Amino acid sequence: MDKNNEQYYLSRVLEQIETIFNRGASDKWTTYDFEKLSEAIYEGTQVRLSVTTLKRIWGRLKYESAPTLTTLNTLAQFAGFVDWLNFKQNEDRPTEGPNVQPVSPRPQRKLKHAGEMVAGVAILIAGAYFLFLAARHKQNRYDPSQFEFSTNKMISEGVPNSVIFRYTAKVKPDSLFIVQTWDISRKTLVSADKNEHSAIYYYPGFFRTKLIADGQVMKKHDVWITSNGWLCLLEEEPIPIYFKKEQYQKDSIIEVNDTLLAPYRHTSTAPRVRFFNQRDMGDLMNDNFTFETKVKNNFDDGTNACHYAQVLIQCKNDIIIIPLAAKSCVGDLKLYFCGTGAESKSADLSGFGCDLTQWTLLRVETVNKTATIYVNNKKAYTITFPNEPTGIVGVQYRFNGAAAVKDTRFRARGKVYEME
Repeated sequence: MDKNNEQYYLSRVLEQIETIFNRGASDKWTTYDFEKLSEAIYEGTQVRLSVTTLKRIWGRLKYESAPTLTTLNTLAQFAGFVDWLNFKQNEDRPTEGPNVQPVSPRPQRKLKHAGEMVAGVAILIAGAYFLFLAARHKQNRYDPSQFEFSTNKMISEGVPNSVIFRYTAKVKPDSLFIVQTWDISRKTLVSADKNEHSAIYYYPGFFRTKLIADGQVMKKHDVWITSNGWLCLLEEEPIPIYFKKEQYQKDSIIEVNDTLLAPYRHTSTAPRVRFFNQRDMGDLMNDNFTFETKVKNNFDDGTNACHYAQVLIQCKNDIIIIPLAAKSCVGDLKLYFCGTGAESKSADLSGFGCDLTQWTLLRVETVNKTATIYVNNKKAYTITFPNEPTGIVGVQYRFNGAAAVKDTRFRARGKVYEME
């Protein structure tokens, strides 16, 4: 393939990533493999590439546009290079994994001491440089009163929802960023000479947005995107597919069935389905509450044998993520609860194994920040979380393929919060 062709370099970086990822031939990868790759890339680069984006890059989903430069830079960094240009200039050199810049071949033994001297000088220079940056950063620290920051939603409830960010910088920093979600790596550079920035939120959530000047957080502002009751969607990039309420809400059951998903089965992988119900829950707090829900994921055509599912209790600037899976697949689960967690590689999470083709009852009982989680009335795990208590704003469910939810409610201090 012609080295002047971007596709050549893309194929080369994918080869190197497959070697680093070490999960066999990519044409055999399942959605689960792409999920693990997405996590690995985020851990290595602090940039999140969605499963859909990765599938398109690997040719598993049809997509006419070329990958963005941000995506290419992220792939190159995961492969061990500085950025995409650096990869194209050095792609024949071996890599050592994420965030490792390629280096020249080691000098021969007779040059060992000279190499050590050069390395020592380089370390001194680097140290002096970082001290200079630290001093410069300290000099450039600003007073938050020099900045103003506010937000305004275009509609009171529901998605998609546009948000207008209004800001003022009375000083002119070298860089000014707006962070629109919890993920600080997903920030947008804005001009200090202007005053407005707009963004579209496609998913409900409680987001603590930030205005950052030269690396210093100057202002914070909460953006709360509620769901207007139950919301069901199909996760797609860049815009999800929203289902109509009359398609999925039948009496007390919320369901996305095979018939509803049929038009979107373009590949051999199961569609990624999400349910949301986010609203003002009053004084409901995450340190003392009981949560109950029944879930079912009966999609199984061979691509969803593990029936991986997640139930998320979303809080103000915090999250609880409870995994569920077929009993045969409990060896790779992760639990997260407000600042702490557990995973199968170092903890027994077998209690989260169940038959999700049948209605499965999940219950969480939390007393003074200690939560006991039950699956079908059997204790699955007990965990105590470290984060400060905060308000609960709703629930989210993540499934692969057809799924259903019913009988979802919170209880606290004798009060029942029905999710309707």
